[in-house]
Amino acid sequence: MAGPRTVIRGGMLVDGTSDVPRRADLAMQDGVITAIGEVSPQSDDVVIDASRRYLMPGFIDTHTHADGAVFREDVQRALLKQGVTTVIAGQDGVSYAPGDGAYSTEYFAALDGPHPTYAGGGVAGLLASYDRTTPINVGYLIPAGTVRHEVKGYSSGEASTGEIAAMQGLIEQGLAEGALGLSTGLDYVPGIYQNTAELIEMNRPIAERDGLYVSHMRGGYGANARVGTDEITAIAEATGVRVHVSHYVGPSDLLLELIDDMVSHSVDLSFDAYPYRRSSSLLTMKLLPRELLLGSSSRVSETLNDPEQRRKLLEQWFPALEQNTGLAPDWFDTFSLAHIAAKEYDWAHGMTVGAAASRAGSDPVTFALDLLVASRMEVGVVMQSRIQRTYDDLAKLFRHPAHTAGSDGIYLGRNPHPRAWGTFAKFLRVFTRERGDFTWNDAARHLSGRAASRFGLVGRGVLKTGAIADVVLVDPERVSDEATYEHPTTEAVGVDDVFVGGRQVLAAGQLTGEKAGRAIRRARQTE
Repeated sequence: MAGPRTVIRGGMLVDGTSDVPRRADLAMQDGVITAIGEVSPQSDDVVIDASRRYLMPGFIDTHTHADGAVFREDVQRALLKQGVTTVIAGQDGVSYAPGDGAYSTEYFAALDGPHPTYAGGGVAGLLASYDRTTPINVGYLIPAGTVRHEVKGYSSGEASTGEIAAMQGLIEQGLAEGALGLSTGLDYVPGIYQNTAELIEMNRPIAERDGLYVSHMRGGYGANARVGTDEITAIAEATGVRVHVSHYVGPSDLLLELIDDMVSHSVDLSFDAYPYRRSSSLLTMKLLPRELLLGSSSRVSETLNDPEQRRKLLEQWFPALEQNTGLAPDWFDTFSLAHIAAKEYDWAHGMTVGAAASRAGSDPVTFALDLLVASRMEVGVVMQSRIQRTYDDLAKLFRHPAHTAGSDGIYLGRNPHPRAWGTFAKFLRVFTRERGDFTWNDAARHLSGRAASRFGLVGRGVLKTGAIADVVLVDPERVSDEATYEHPTTEAVGVDDVFVGGRQVLAAGQLTGEKAGRAIRRARQTE
């Protein structure tokens, strides 16, 4: 027996395929769109008035660290108030599955945080945890670093033939259980130790099954981006795998040139980028030698607490920090403390490392090391770039047809990066309404349609009859990001009604309690 029908009337349809918005009603029933055009409501229909609003396909965040946070109501509101109905988790090479989740919960504690229920069961078990437990759809990438840790533990050595085969087995199993592809974080441990040959072998099962290789590239971005893009080209040429580059940031002219180079080598390419000038990451990844991060948090803490080991770091590592890591000598004045897992340092949230050190009567390096020990390495930072790129420069990259929107959102800490609360609303306010870099239909394609196509999210990304009814009502004159670096968790405005799988999850700006989200399992298969 069919369920009740919902009819949205009086709005303008921005379906992601047309050139201009058009007046149309939309009907949905049993999770799919059943009619578009002139729809006459029946007596038992639920009717929604969309006057002066645009109907758009639910937005897809192609890069997020909401893996464990998506169960929190404040995070659900943060996403839905921007129109985000689907997130892609498992980013940067580290997350819960495969394994029992302990490695991710420890090493990526300041990025992903803990999962409230997952303690094993592989990709299948993790995906099951997202079914009907949240209003947000969740897709998952197999994290290459987690796979390596399952096989090699805390080892920096090259993988043997047998270890490569074991990794491929875990990847094949994850794909069979519904993962969308493979992710790498090649500036993190253990990704930094995964050489190109190993990555080629890990990507063979991905290519064979038409998955997507999603990469936080090696060697940083910006002026060093060619190091990463050359490696991506080598992997794609060897395997034929489709590629998606994570948080592709830096001078747009250079990055666009590198895109052209990759495409000229027949790389099937897309990328995500967010509309902010600052970035965010783990303090450990930016500050400590990679060799030190091979061990558990307890082991790293012991090392930093050991007087002799600390003396060596202070005398040998930190004086050459710019050469070792690329950090400027004044790094401590450009790193603000986003998340600190030590209550005695609550007062330091939102302060730069330098300002907090001064208040504590310490020098910045000693303060940072003490902070890491007290937090068992769980410290996140927001980092100000040396070069503040203009919106004109950012827009060059955003307008590229391979671009998708990804927030790189981190939902932990008292002063996180505002991109988690504002990315999609900022794309609509600044780059659509105010500047006109996107038409509204361009926005639908960049924020939804292209992502659905690249990640194999069948039935999503456009509004058409038969599509899954992920629908967002947007006030084009009011939609705006409100989150700032000073107040980073302020919710966006202008999106008050959202439907996921045809069920209303946000009504008049409030959560309805509907847990309509699904784990999105891989549909693109060639086997």
